[in-house]
Amino acid sequence: MDARIISALGADSRRSYADVGAEVALSTAAVHERVKKMLERGVIQRFSLQVDHEAVGLNFTAFVAIRNDGGAHCREIAPRLREIAAVQELHSVAGEYDFLAKVRTAHARDLEGVLYQIKSVPGVARTTSTVVLNTEFEGQPLKL
Repeated sequence: MDARIISALGADSRRSYADVGAEVALSTAAVHERVKKMLERGVIQRFSLQVDHEAVGLNFTAFVAIRNDGGAHCREIAPRLREIAAVQELHSVAGEYDFLAKVRTAHARDLEGVLYQIKSVPGVARTTSTVVLNTEFEGQPLKL
């Protein structure tokens, strides 16, 4: 039942508990109680806002693979990368690189400045960028 509630709220977290309850065949109070328990257990971490990045002027997206220099631990580098506003996501990865960052800027030329910021972080050895031509989909809600 929790999975059905998560799926219903995943599509639109602003839906009323009454609306969700009608979809999953529970009372409003039962949905409220289940959501409350999922929040307490950390299953639901937060209700968030999804913004159209192009509507706010962030028209350019790139993925930046980041390798550390071996002298700094990834746990030391990640908090510094979080401080760079253009870095929207950061994933620790296995393979040739240590991190994969999703970067959003207004223009392609702004990526250069972000790369300089990333490379100035102590412990970052090199980066490789992949420019996004078109985003087919993102932010897909969980369907449990």
